[in-house]
Amino acid sequence: MAKTKTAFFCQNCGTQYAKWVGQCSSCKEWNTVVEEVVQKEEKRSWKTDTSSVKQASKPLRVSEITHEKELRLDTLDQEFNRVLGGGLVPGSLTLLGGEPGIGKSTLLLQIALKLPYKTLYVSGEESQRQIKMRADRIQPNSENCYILTETKTQNIFQQIAALEPDLVVIDSIQTLHTDYIESAAGSISQIRECAAELIKFAKESHTPVILVGHITKDGTIAGPKILEHMVDTVLQFEGDRNYVYRILRSLKNRFGSTAELGIYEMQGSGLREVNNPSEVLISKNEEDLSGTAIAATVEGMRPLLIEIQALVSTAVYGTPQRSATGFNAKRLNMLLAVLEKRAGFKLAAKDVFLNITGGISVDDPAIDLAVMAAILSSNADIPIEKGICFAAEVGLAGEIRPVQRVDQRILEAEKLGFSTIFVSKNNKIGLKNTGIQIRKVSKIEDVVDFLF
Repeated sequence: MAKTKTAFFCQNCGTQYAKWVGQCSSCKEWNTVVEEVVQKEEKRSWKTDTSSVKQASKPLRVSEITHEKELRLDTLDQEFNRVLGGGLVPGSLTLLGGEPGIGKSTLLLQIALKLPYKTLYVSGEESQRQIKMRADRIQPNSENCYILTETKTQNIFQQIAALEPDLVVIDSIQTLHTDYIESAAGSISQIRECAAELIKFAKESHTPVILVGHITKDGTIAGPKILEHMVDTVLQFEGDRNYVYRILRSLKNRFGSTAELGIYEMQGSGLREVNNPSEVLISKNEEDLSGTAIAATVEGMRPLLIEIQALVSTAVYGTPQRSATGFNAKRLNMLLAVLEKRAGFKLAAKDVFLNITGGISVDDPAIDLAVMAAILSSNADIPIEKGICFAAEVGLAGEIRPVQRVDQRILEAEKLGFSTIFVSKNNKIGLKNTGIQIRKVSKIEDVVDFLF
């Protein structure tokens, strides 16, 4: 057995030091460097036998490498498949992070219960009875899902060798520990070593593994940053507890795009897939209300129509307030400055509050024109006609700039029954014979003259 030694790790970013320091030189955090006992052994494999020795790889020309289409495992969840890029790739490692109680375990358990092939759900946080109660609420009858409550990786690999599952779910990586490292579960070295063992198992057995990861108060994945580099896919499950909708985003994906997102609705029987999110993000209010505008945005390959609400009122205090929910506050200040300078609206002494309904956050610049329209509508207390939506970016000179994939935005607005859409005059539109009126504008003054 090798000599046992100690090392110092930063609990925030995972940087290793030879001795204790007060401040981490990598992340600049104070008092985060702690000492951990590290024990290295020569034998380190998820297999019990070491008879098979992997042959050393040789360098090949790019032209000599054969490429075949990667087969994927269908999760029977359209939103989950969309974010992954088409399904789970055999031998891949997926990390799912999110706030406590947001629905990470519920999402993975209902996927495991629906799958037609053998799935092993390993939980280090809940007992088998707790998982059974949730499973009865989601889908009572499932013959292919096996539940294991274990935190030691060596015992988990023994059960995997006996069961031979087609998919392994670990809930969560912070609860696992291995005999090769003499430190507490959840520490930097334990997370790194357990993830390395799971990666070796996934690559050698071609079995996809899904890990659940905790997040810090800053919203980042807890543990060393190298954990996100080691895995193939990093997914973020987010949403507001006050709303029933949850959003699944891809932060890293070696097998697909990171621009896709999936939308779910939290119900008593689990998470329901939302195939047409535009209908749930737009309120069905029949009354004409000022300060409301509809924007056509695109998330990944999916066009969405979102509702933007603005409230402009006289400032009570000396300094006017600027508040934005789901929208960049600095960009809101920039758009207000454009309205002040280019369009002549005196908003410097007024409070401006902006909200994107549904509890979602959008950073698409194509909603700039809708934000301005909502602010002007609230300022003049004149409602925007129903059936009008916007898809354009606004520049600092007050010009209306073109946005990408405008054709998909127009088709989505037409599908939902909108009659007019405002786009930039410089956008190249390939659609013909559309049922929606496409109004091209070049300056913010053109939009103001038409609406008010």
